[in-house]
Amino acid sequence: MHAPDPAATLATLHRDRPHLAAAFERALPGARAAVLARLWGAYAREPIPGVLRRARDGGRLTVHTGAGALTGPADAARPYAPPPDGLTVKLGAVPYTDPAALARALGHAGFAVEVDNSVANLALARTAPGREPTLTGTLPQLEQSVVDGHPLHPCCRTRLGMSTLDVLRYAPEHRPVVRLHVVRVPPARWYGDGPPLLLVHPWQRDHVLDSYPFLTPVGRVPARPLMSLRTMAPAGGLHHVKTAVDVRMTSAVRTVSPAAVRNGPAVTALLAALAAPGLEVLAEDRAGAVLVDGEPSRSLAYLRRRVPRLDAGEVAVPLAALAAAVRAGHRLPDPVGFFTALAGVLLTPLLYLLRRGVALEAHGQNTLVVLRDGRPTRLVYRDFGGVRISPAALRRHGVEPPPLHGDLATDDPDALRAKLLAAAVSGALAEQVAAFSHAYGIMPALLWTRAARPELRDGPLPVKATTAMRLATDPLDDVWASIPNPMAG
Repeated sequence: MHAPDPAATLATLHRDRPHLAAAFERALPGARAAVLARLWGAYAREPIPGVLRRARDGGRLTVHTGAGALTGPADAARPYAPPPDGLTVKLGAVPYTDPAALARALGHAGFAVEVDNSVANLALARTAPGREPTLTGTLPQLEQSVVDGHPLHPCCRTRLGMSTLDVLRYAPEHRPVVRLHVVRVPPARWYGDGPPLLLVHPWQRDHVLDSYPFLTPVGRVPARPLMSLRTMAPAGGLHHVKTAVDVRMTSAVRTVSPAAVRNGPAVTALLAALAAPGLEVLAEDRAGAVLVDGEPSRSLAYLRRRVPRLDAGEVAVPLAALAAAVRAGHRLPDPVGFFTALAGVLLTPLLYLLRRGVALEAHGQNTLVVLRDGRPTRLVYRDFGGVRISPAALRRHGVEPPPLHGDLATDDPDALRAKLLAAAVSGALAEQVAAFSHAYGIMPALLWTRAARPELRDGPLPVKATTAMRLATDPLDDVWASIPNPMAG
């Protein structure tokens, strides 16, 4: 499996893209520091096997592990903190600036391969020429302006299975136009609610389709990859297309499960019926998969969702792109007022749905804010894979739940709350607080007072333990850490 580390990536660039080699070398120290900060933060807060205890002494944090004591700057371990130049974490007396070398020293050799690949692809992403993050432009332009990937995961830029040239061809931060392949499927082998035509990512076409000779290519459609590499915006279309790509990105191989194929229309209809105020849910109105041995194949599947409905003067900005633009220097005339409006636009519909038993996984990639004249006005949500729904709570509110497949259904109120708060509050909102406070010199406490709601004041905030999950025997189960709640009290 392709998992180029920085040395292999640089060798490929010297051979095939020599104009990028010097910029890649310049970007490597910053990429290592950024990934090391994510790894250091994970050891500072997550339930990672081997972590025994943690202690802070002034500005230094010590994490005692079975492999020895990790020590480093406490501030660099805070979620969303910008990593200092030359960030160093010590294991015992040995200093580390390379996160993959640290992971190996801690006994995580397999994970270190992923971390190395993340560093290489992050440095490569930072060589990409093009548009500075801003709050204007088309949705594909805004999505492709997010360069650094997942803000907390050390595997923020892993693409295990892709070569360096594949990453340059297909990754959104490199702003390619790719060819989405249309493949005819024999009707008897089709599962779905549309014609037996499968939409296939070009990487998947090259690496998977040859094993299925009964599939017939019939056309190609130009498209731009969105923030999620496997989700495409076909030129001039009214829909985006999520494709299957058998590549591990961050924590998962990005195929399309049979549950996702089945759930889209039902969850779309449920959320429309609940009519959360100020929320547009992007309908998943078509999906399909190839039947292999009588079952829908996750590697040969796709789903289609509507694009946001925008009026003249409106722009839909993913929350991750908003934070990237603020960090890059986009100036807002009234940042506190903007943040206050943003918090209301985000939290009002999400808490409305939570009270009715629906927890959206509203993180920075899945959630968009619509700006009109530069001000937040409403929320857009997409992707139902991480949603959690309580059938019992829906019935208490007079709503009959639809059939739900996979792991969407739960009547555990703590699971619902954790799913929502970890994504929307510890995730998307906390990233905005960090970006706004750093860019504008605003005290974070002031911003959090503008976001505080009665439902958010109790207890610590959950945050997904992405590194602990990656190191777990069963990485598919959610694992949570907690961080202090700045709205408590």
